[in-house]
Amino acid sequence: MTIYRGGCHCGNIRLAFETAIAPTDIEIRACQCSFCRRHNSLAAADPDGMLTIGVRSEALLSRYAFGLRTAEYLVCRDCGVYVAAATTDSVEQRAIVIVNALDARNQFRREPIPTVYDAETRDERIVRRRTRWTPVKWSSEP
Repeated sequence: MTIYRGGCHCGNIRLAFETAIAPTDIEIRACQCSFCRRHNSLAAADPDGMLTIGVRSEALLSRYAFGLRTAEYLVCRDCGVYVAAATTDSVEQRAIVIVNALDARNQFRREPIPTVYDAETRDERIVRRRTRWTPVKWSSEP
């Protein structure tokens, strides 16, 4: 397993994305929803990996939910960087990491796959995320 670190610009939110998949092999998705397009986000996940999210000040963490409200989009209120999205169901929280928020973002060179999830039902979306997204743990240490 290799750990790729990153976070927001001001350092309030820190990330540690642990995966055994090489950055050139990991699937990169370019969600086509209006939120992701406006952030030009490129997302990666590894169901066998781990994403650790450290937050120095919860007051500066925006947890934005829209649509079916099955995930919260994590944005720093101080510097405005979108770093990850995490599921809202309490079974086992899963997340995607935003490649642009990783320090080694230039290593993730695989061509992004444009994805549209509009046809999914709420239950289908939850199942997809449970099987394809990365397990996440939270830390108070950024």
